[in-house]
Amino acid sequence: MQDVAQVVVVGGGNAGFAAALAAAERGRSVVLLEKAEEDLSGGNSYYTAGATRIPHDGLDDLLDVIEPDERHAVTVVPPYAPGDYLSDLEKVSEGRNDAELSQVLVEESQAALRWLHGHGLKYRLMYERQAYTQPDGSYLFWGGLHVGNVGGGKGLMADHRAAAERAGVTVLYGHAVTGLVTNDDRIEGVSFETADGQSGTMRAESVIIASGGFEANAEMRRRHLGEGWQNAKVRGTQGNTGEMIVSALEAGATKGGDWATCHSVAWDAGHPENESNFELTNQLTRGGYPLGIVVNRLGERFVDEGADFRNYTYARYGRDILQQPGSVAFQIFDSSTRPMLRSEEYDMPGVSVVSADTISELAIQTGIEPEALEKTVKEFNAAIDESKVFDPNIKDQRLSDVTPPKSNWALAIESGPYYAFPVTCGVTFTFGGLKTDTHGRVLGEDGAPLPGLFACGEALGGLFSGNYPGGSGLAAGAVFGRRAGAIA
Repeated sequence: MQDVAQVVVVGGGNAGFAAALAAAERGRSVVLLEKAEEDLSGGNSYYTAGATRIPHDGLDDLLDVIEPDERHAVTVVPPYAPGDYLSDLEKVSEGRNDAELSQVLVEESQAALRWLHGHGLKYRLMYERQAYTQPDGSYLFWGGLHVGNVGGGKGLMADHRAAAERAGVTVLYGHAVTGLVTNDDRIEGVSFETADGQSGTMRAESVIIASGGFEANAEMRRRHLGEGWQNAKVRGTQGNTGEMIVSALEAGATKGGDWATCHSVAWDAGHPENESNFELTNQLTRGGYPLGIVVNRLGERFVDEGADFRNYTYARYGRDILQQPGSVAFQIFDSSTRPMLRSEEYDMPGVSVVSADTISELAIQTGIEPEALEKTVKEFNAAIDESKVFDPNIKDQRLSDVTPPKSNWALAIESGPYYAFPVTCGVTFTFGGLKTDTHGRVLGEDGAPLPGLFACGEALGGLFSGNYPGGSGLAAGAVFGRRAGAIA
């Protein structure tokens, strides 16, 4: 079987559909090949909450692209300046992010969101994730991340599919791309296998790799991230197994970014279906740790739960959990903080949780060393700076001066019943990928573009290292998908 298109996009997530849409806008014939069948498609994007990080000048700057909500009248959305966005990228990556790619992401992310909105994608303010109710009933947003897709990742991908259909993009599901078709130094298409066992090729002037990283490939995780990473739980699609990155490298491409780190989070450790759960998706995340403490089986704390807003720490704490005994930890809350936890995560169907009237009973039920947990809680409570007022909307400097410290939002764990949520490491996507220029052209070892080959989304390496500012992945997929599609 052989077909021809002007542009072939490999992968049907946010970045792939953005690339396909941008190419179709130019009148190109576009075929998008997606490994999964349609009812299981959407890539990692489907599994997200839909959060998209963009710079803006405050609520008034967003009203024309977000859905109406009566709460807007009592809502404060602080401006998020481009300089703050760039600083956040540099801060969380400890300066290892690619400066040129980062600059483009910052400068074009709002325009890319507006472009997608113009094609029918719907956005809203993420009240349940990024704002707490204040005493006067108003809302204050925090952490630089304010906008998300209506319906989360599921809504995002439903909107993308509809936009692609309107634009005339041909989407072929159940088509697993197995490699690149080359002619001398030029990429001229892809080979594929269908779900019913047929094989074929798709010739094209340009190929855009948007098929993600290698996080669903346990052996590649072990080889590149390190021993133990093969045991991490895969949060998103099982389709991101790295074949297209490997194929591009074999065709002369160069590695880009940090191949030794990834995006990984605190993830429900006890749910029987805690990998690639297509129904619950992101609800298996446990992001409420800034309101409590996190301990291992020895009853010891090992991270600063209040180091920064969750947006800037959640993507690295999965790694820290993986390093604990049994690769498991426990988020501990008391009766005062339990009601503040996000319902979508902590009240989801089948949530793993243990509750008890005393810390000792909680420890016994969870298998934590009882005396050690009691000692940890007692020392934590005694070291809290009571002179600072707790305020979850700001970095309140309410410190518990223990080791490691809890730098913000320290509340005494003293009122039963007590709750323990077991968590493990959930891997989201790998930070290493292909080296590209700022238009997504894949570069060879000599620094020159490989003719006909582009990459975007999680296949593009260089934006993130070690950590990640929440919402910047979907923004990057839109920006660099659009850029690749605009010249492919």
